Amino acid sequence: MKKIRKAIFPVAGMGTRFLPATKANPKEMLPIVDKPLIQYAAEEAVDAGIEELVFVTGRSKRSIPDHFDKAYELEAELEAKGKTKMLEVVRNILPPGISCIYIRQAEALGLGHAVLCGKPVVGAEPFAVILADDLIDSSSKGCLKQMVEIYERESSGVIGVQKVPQEAVGSYGVISGDQVNDNLWRISGIVEKPKPEDAPSNIAVVGRYILDASIFKILEETQLGAGGELQLTDAIANQIKSRSVYAYEFEGRRYDCGSKLGYLQATVEYGMKHAEIGGEFSEYLQELKV
Repeated sequence: MKKIRKAIFPVAGMGTRFLPATKANPKEMLPIVDKPLIQYAAEEAVDAGIEELVFVTGRSKRSIPDHFDKAYELEAELEAKGKTKMLEVVRNILPPGISCIYIRQAEALGLGHAVLCGKPVVGAEPFAVILADDLIDSSSKGCLKQMVEIYERESSGVIGVQKVPQEAVGSYGVISGDQVNDNLWRISGIVEKPKPEDAPSNIAVVGRYILDASIFKILEETQLGAGGELQLTDAIANQIKSRSVYAYEFEGRRYDCGSKLGYLQATVEYGMKHAEIGGEFSEYLQELKV
């Protein structure tokens, strides 16, 4: 069984829900306290054993490669001023041996199209997909690392899921399937953004996937779906006709940082746990309750 070495990060979206903040700055670069969302996602991937980070980017996304690149002038200035702690932070955004690859998605045609853009780099290997605006806080083991363990045990693709209120299913891909244990299902069907009354369950897909490379050929043959976009869920629905794909309800708290409320919730809760300012910030929040 091949190791999961590569992860695709679809980061070409416009981030319109955060305008004007995202007019010239990608939503994936919005900070949660002092790190951008894309760094949290990259750290989760590296923790799961990923060696190659494949960023599918669009226009006005230069700040993402700049963030992961070496910053000679900044490092020189920090070193000259003796700011060794900050210098180490800047130098260690990614550990040694991790490769970053950037692919331009010329036209925003949906998540499936973004994943397909990664085919020249991924080749015939199984791979992960991480959506950075789904920030997942897992106390002991990262979400993708949990999923890699499921992949290695079942030798099949794995999709991260969580239960959502029935009225919210229209915002997600939703699965049906046979329950294997408390948090694992063998998927029998998957539908994108169903009406609540038509949804097969309330088990919703979130932004974590481990997929077999056969998905690329399926994507190439899949017609545009909901919203006139190439839907990854449509391709997975075709893939499960010939091979098993599992849905895994991960351990951890998901923050939908593609929404303003989810972003603010993540900012507050990560702020309360922050090693440097967590105590003071928590005290401040207590004062606000008075």
